[in-house]
Amino acid sequence: MKLDVWLLLGAAVVIAAIASVRVAHRSGLPSLLLFLGFGFLLGESGFGIPFDDPMLAQQIGLGALALILAEGGLTTTWSHVRRSIPTALALATVGVAVSIVVVALAVQGLLGADWRTALILGGVLASTDAAAVFSVLRRLPLPTRLAGILEAESGFNDAPTVIVVVLLSQATGPVPNLGEFVLEAVMELAIGAGVACLLGPAGAYALRRVALPASGLYPLAVLALTFVAYGGAVLLHGSGFLAVYLTALILGNARLPHRAATRGFAEGAAWLAQIGLFVMLGLLASPHEMPIDIVPGLIAGTVLVLLARPLSVIVCAWLVRILRLDRINWREQAFLSWAGLRGAVPIVLATIPWAAGVGEAERLFNQVFVIVIVTTLLQGPTLPYVAKLLGVATEGEARDLDVESAPLEELNADLLQIKVPQGSLLHGVEIFELRLPTDAAVTLIVREGHTFVPTGTTRIRSDDQLLVVTTAACRDRVERRMRAVSRRGKLAGWYGESGME
Repeated sequence: MKLDVWLLLGAAVVIAAIASVRVAHRSGLPSLLLFLGFGFLLGESGFGIPFDDPMLAQQIGLGALALILAEGGLTTTWSHVRRSIPTALALATVGVAVSIVVVALAVQGLLGADWRTALILGGVLASTDAAAVFSVLRRLPLPTRLAGILEAESGFNDAPTVIVVVLLSQATGPVPNLGEFVLEAVMELAIGAGVACLLGPAGAYALRRVALPASGLYPLAVLALTFVAYGGAVLLHGSGFLAVYLTALILGNARLPHRAATRGFAEGAAWLAQIGLFVMLGLLASPHEMPIDIVPGLIAGTVLVLLARPLSVIVCAWLVRILRLDRINWREQAFLSWAGLRGAVPIVLATIPWAAGVGEAERLFNQVFVIVIVTTLLQGPTLPYVAKLLGVATEGEARDLDVESAPLEELNADLLQIKVPQGSLLHGVEIFELRLPTDAAVTLIVREGHTFVPTGTTRIRSDDQLLVVTTAACRDRVERRMRAVSRRGKLAGWYGESGME
């Protein structure tokens, strides 16, 4: 097929996928299922485009997941997830181990699978999906701590599950013992974290001091740095997934020029990666071979959702409580159990044993496909209702301020663009009541499509966009003050609100 035909077909699929996102958003149907549907339609059961190379699918899938994790790190606000890190790390390590063991025991006992296959299936299903979690949870009015646990967990738990699945998929060797698992996992995670801790701050330092000739180069540079971290960690036999996520988290929360533009670019790139990934996985699947794997898939999925995930959450909640790191009540535990969303990650991980030639790996791939489709249909649309039922939703609370900045090198100043969200207590506050530092000023307000220069007595309204000019030295104080007033009003200081978290 000629290049122009492929370009036409690819563009048509992307446009159709973008249109389907709107349909999915209105109907509550997860968009990933529609993308998989496009893959089915184009594949051997539809238009007949052949694709049956699990090795190529694995390589493309891992690259797409790295990009999705980079977007997740860049768009995660550190102040929101900082308090959630201990619980998220527990879920991404101890929780993953508990989930693998529970699923493996059930699959071996109920389905009669051998131990290697049972453990591989448990490992494949142990990881929650970053794309699914970010796209669903960021639309829910959840407390920042609870949302932060789920977001950070989905960013962290890909790394250990990849390590487990790769080790178990070494078909020529025996199943590694527990000591080998732990040692290999600790080494790879340590190397990945080390690469991120070196490259992230160094990249942020360089980008703050190198004036690039075009603003569009900043997003490219940031994404390139995250992939340098991924490739560098893999070459050093470390965890590329952990490296890319931590590097993106560091860069996304650093004081970089055009930070909001970088996040927007990364979000668009991640959407493109998701579309391509799910369409490819739909092409790889063989729907006519799946009926015999529906029942085993449903059994494993039921064990995962109703037993393995809740048990892993309970164990981790108990662990962080006795260590005095966090306290999670039963309502939050129930929501965390139901919100362990699966998506592309388990399907991509299922290509690893298939490409390695592990026996029955193609059937395992089909079972994972069935599990992801069913659990996505069941969990994703019901999360808002579950949140309300458990009383963990926070309707009416203001969302975090969206702050964009552009450097004004000659003046050694920054231009902040602040959008006032619905529910923010900035609504009704007069400009002089903001009590900004003397080196900062609100210079322009955009309201309902019209712009005007405010005075000291101008009242801020919801949905206003404020342009604030501030010197670089007091920018952090300005951002903290604006966040504090947004949360607690003009008397934020009396309430002890500092805008730090």
